[in-house]
Amino acid sequence: MKILNFGSLNIDHVYKVPHFVMKGETLSSEDLRQYPGGKGLNQSIALAKAGMPVWHAGVIGKDGTFLLQTLESAGVKTEFLRIDEDTPTGHAIIQNDVLGDNCILLYGGTNQKITTEYVDSVLENFDSGDYLLLQNEINHLDYIITCAKKRRMKIILNPSPMNDKILNLPLQCVDLFFVNEVEAEQLIKSQVPDISVLDHKAIAAALQELFPETDFVLTLGSEGSMYLHNNTQTCQPAFKIHTIDTTAAGDTFTGFFLAGILNKRNISDSLKLASKASSITCSRQGASVSIPTWQDVMDSLEN
Repeated sequence: MKILNFGSLNIDHVYKVPHFVMKGETLSSEDLRQYPGGKGLNQSIALAKAGMPVWHAGVIGKDGTFLLQTLESAGVKTEFLRIDEDTPTGHAIIQNDVLGDNCILLYGGTNQKITTEYVDSVLENFDSGDYLLLQNEINHLDYIITCAKKRRMKIILNPSPMNDKILNLPLQCVDLFFVNEVEAEQLIKSQVPDISVLDHKAIAAALQELFPETDFVLTLGSEGSMYLHNNTQTCQPAFKIHTIDTTAAGDTFTGFFLAGILNKRNISDSLKLASKASSITCSRQGASVSIPTWQDVMDSLEN
C-alpha cells in the first residue's frame, strides 16, 4: 500500500493583523513571516510526521526549491516532483488575527501547470489498493481522479478551496471526503438550498443522503468532528486549547486521521488522534512548521 498526494506547494506570506482587512481599508501588519505551505505540502508533511510512507507529486518554480528540501527533511518522497523554470511557485497571502483565525488569498502559479502527460507518468507507479490524496489547489483534478479510478486506487478528496470546479468533478469516484462545515454546505447547497451552515446535524444527514456510497470526515472547528459512514455517525469533541494560529490545522487533521485508519485504528481512535494533532498545530505559529510528530501527539494524549 502506497500513498500518493498529488497536491499544491506554496510559499506562505503570513501577516499578523489586529483584524482582517475590510473593503477600502489600508491596514498595517504587526509582523510578516514566510513559511513553506500549500494544502498539499502540509498534508504530505502531516502524513510523514505521523509515520506514513507518502509520495508527493506537484510542480514548483525556481523560487520554490526550498519547498522540496522541506518535504525531504520531513521524510516525504519527492522523486515525482517537477520544477517549472518559467513560472513562479504558487503562494498564499495569509492574514492571522489576534484570535488566531486566518483568511487566505491564493495565487496558483506552478500549481496550475500540471499536464496530463505528467499525471500519466506519475500514476503509472501506483496501482489497485494504493491511496490518492487530493485538494483543490491544482489543475486537471478531473483527469487525475478519472485515471486513478481506472487504476482502482482509493481516492480521498479535500475540496478546499471550495468552488464550482468541485461540483463538476466525477465526485462519485471519491471514496472519502474531508470537509469543514462551510465546504459541506456548499457541496450540498444545490440540492438542499435552505440548509444552514450552523445546523451541523442537518448537514451531516444531507451528506449521507446525497452521497450514500461515500464516507465523510466533517470537521466543525471548536465543535469537534464527525465521521459519516452509511447511516452511522461517529463524533469527537474538540480539545480545548489556547489558539495561536489555525493555519494547517485541517491539513494536520487529514494526515493524522488517515495515518490512524491505515494503521488499523478504529474510527473513534483515529478521530481522537487527528483532533489532538490538530489542536497542537493550532497552539503553534506557522503552517507546516507547526505540524507535530507522532510522538508529540502520543505524549500529549498521555498527559
